[in-house]
Amino acid sequence: MMKNATLICVPIMGETVEKMVLDIQKAKLNGADLVEIRLDSLSTFNPHQDLNTFIQQHHSLPFLFTYRPIWEGGKYDGDENRRLDALRLAMELGADYVDIELKVAHEFYDSIRGKTFNKTKVIVSSHNYQYTPSVEDLGDLVARIQATGADIVKIATTAVEITDVARMFQIMVHSQVPFIGLVMGDRGLISRVLCAKFGGYLTFGTLESGVVSAPGQPTIKDLLHLYNFRQLGPETKVYGIIGKPVSHSKSPILFNEAFKTVGFNGVFVFLLVDDLANFLRTYSSTDFVGFSVTIPHKESALKCCDEVDPVAKSIGAVNCIVRRPTDGKLIGYNTDYVGAISAIEDGLRGKLNSSGTAVSPLAGKLFVVIGAGGAGKALAYGAKEKGARIVIANRTYDRARELADVIGGDALALSDLDSYHPEDGMILANTTSIGMQPKVDETPISKHALKFYSLVFDAVYTPKVTRLLKEAEESGVTIVEGMEMFIGQAYEQYEKYTGLPAPKQLFRKIMENY
Repeated sequence: MMKNATLICVPIMGETVEKMVLDIQKAKLNGADLVEIRLDSLSTFNPHQDLNTFIQQHHSLPFLFTYRPIWEGGKYDGDENRRLDALRLAMELGADYVDIELKVAHEFYDSIRGKTFNKTKVIVSSHNYQYTPSVEDLGDLVARIQATGADIVKIATTAVEITDVARMFQIMVHSQVPFIGLVMGDRGLISRVLCAKFGGYLTFGTLESGVVSAPGQPTIKDLLHLYNFRQLGPETKVYGIIGKPVSHSKSPILFNEAFKTVGFNGVFVFLLVDDLANFLRTYSSTDFVGFSVTIPHKESALKCCDEVDPVAKSIGAVNCIVRRPTDGKLIGYNTDYVGAISAIEDGLRGKLNSSGTAVSPLAGKLFVVIGAGGAGKALAYGAKEKGARIVIANRTYDRARELADVIGGDALALSDLDSYHPEDGMILANTTSIGMQPKVDETPISKHALKFYSLVFDAVYTPKVTRLLKEAEESGVTIVEGMEMFIGQAYEQYEKYTGLPAPKQLFRKIMENY
């Protein structure tokens, strides 16, 4: 069942024809609609022989031939006439598409005037490796490309900020001609996924991660299986995880898989955001429905919402923003503390073998929170609500003091944590990114100090078991993994986003595979 007509094109960039032929087969097996043969990546190229090999013998998918010169970001550095001759030859031999740069399009069209090529569609392309022009300039560029006689208009620009992509979407939605509009770089990733919603002619997906023909390309596997690309359409609602960095987040895996399983028409994307207020102002349409917010934007999210849930307000941090459908206003929530605190309570109950008593097992416990950011505030607030006594440990003592004063607790410099043990059986919760991939060897506290705790929780969930948790377990301490907090806070977000009850069993099953 197709919801969109956007094609997935796999760039083929082998150094030899043999390697390319193998990759074409792989692309077909992986579900590609067409392949882009990057002739400029071949170490030796014999136009007649090689084009014949591709078109006559290995035409299992439609072919787009691109012979990109150095001056447009490619690898070809030879004679310009020879380059254009090869593309004309590809047309004569029956290529499905050829890609011609705007700079040489008029002269190329002059050279083929009067000739009939049965089926080749000509893509006229323009690449900007510095930035994304204004909507007016993009519109002018479309008109200039159309004026060459192009069958398909292709514009690739570069995202300096994620808000740049909105201008490309605006052009795409209003385009009267087949239009390929892509914004390169990590901040432009959504252009490659959401073009299926906004009517783009095609997108590019690579065979393997890291081997890209332009910065920021996803793999075809991710397009099809992570983002459910074929199911995206004009009515698809957009959700995402806002952060910087953000590529480590498992939220897109969790939400997209859940959306697909329950048949909910939504897509969940990575949003690498520099300026949160600017992002929310730019993507203000009702297409963009909800956002999970992670480091470092949880505290600024509070100021960006039209209304903030009282709990989030008292925590001073928002990790979930929902656009209210009736008036488009942004409502901020904090679901962090629920997930973490209930996981910690469950861990303690397991230890005490006591099930759901009315009094929290946290009551009266000394609860040490590492970190004074958004997640630290949430956990300190949640534990305080349950009757725990709070200590905040932070790299900068002043930040710890500030939060401790607000919550009503004590403060500690992180460097003093190793020698801090006023009593046994304390609870430790790390809410910083210490120990997160790639710095998996780091830990906020030395192993010998862990014996004074009865339970250690780590909000980091990549890796699943951090060095802190491993050393705590070796010291005989109960541990609670960050994945528990992640799943717990996601339940509530899912319900706020979709209005449906959270499929808890399904969430656990999805995350067990990762």
